[in-house]
Amino acid sequence: MKKEWIIKKILSLLIPIFIVSVFSFSILHLIPGDPARYLLGEFATEEQLAKFRHQLGLDRPLYIQYIDWMSKVLRGDFGTSLVQGVPVSELIAGRLSYTLKLTVTAWIIAWVFGLVFGMLAAVYKHTLFDYIVMTLAVFFMSMPYFWLGILLILIFGVKLGILPISGPGDWRHLILPSLTLGLPQVAVIARLTRANMLDVLEKDYIMTARAKGLPERMVVYKHALRNALIPLVTYMFLQIPWLFGGAVVTETVFGWPGMGNLLVMAIFQRDYPVVQAIVLIIGVLTVIANFLADITYTIIDPRVRIMGGE
Repeated sequence: MKKEWIIKKILSLLIPIFIVSVFSFSILHLIPGDPARYLLGEFATEEQLAKFRHQLGLDRPLYIQYIDWMSKVLRGDFGTSLVQGVPVSELIAGRLSYTLKLTVTAWIIAWVFGLVFGMLAAVYKHTLFDYIVMTLAVFFMSMPYFWLGILLILIFGVKLGILPISGPGDWRHLILPSLTLGLPQVAVIARLTRANMLDVLEKDYIMTARAKGLPERMVVYKHALRNALIPLVTYMFLQIPWLFGGAVVTETVFGWPGMGNLLVMAIFQRDYPVVQAIVLIIGVLTVIANFLADITYTIIDPRVRIMGGE
């Protein structure tokens, strides 16, 4: 892989990141009318409004506001929460570990069960097991996160009473939120794995391996599955923004104190510095995830780099 091609790809990140930063910055200014009046309320005096505008820098030209805001962001300063009066970076740092715990657990669930069920559905295609797996996959893929979360709460929390339904705590508190976030991804990975496995199992080298008398388990695990996983590698990165987006809903349903919960609270409380920061972080993560997926797929299949004009 040429160094110039890598540099070109890295530079291509700048435009989408710039667009994400402009959108995040514009959240406060997308409010109809005067943002200061909107935030302080209709009974605020002109003196209070002027002081508030100066405090937030709203009395300066937009491009100056953006440059100042972005320069602070690059130093890790996202401003101060309008509601809690503490640095936004501290609020996010306190919630980040909870979101990472949730998303990583959901990610593990998705890949372990998705690969296993997808592979078995391909090996036993057109059997009852295959039909059940694919039917459940369609069900979980079509189920919104909040409905799935409520359904799991009703079954395991209310009806059976075997799992806690909200808030942080021991590992049992993580089960329902991680299942809510992970099961739709299990469905996606299972379908992708099954489709890739069925395609690989029809290849000539698989037929040759079987003709040589290799055990079916070796043919499936060593030859078929390994090659079927190659197209799935890029999805590992593309899955990141989906997990963080789903975490916003999941954390709200279960009262899980992560970044998603903080974002929803900030929206309702009109705490715009917090909203700006979290939207920017999720947006940048999405851009980087797509970049890593692109790079990884190019390493796996160099023809993509050639067609892209290395």
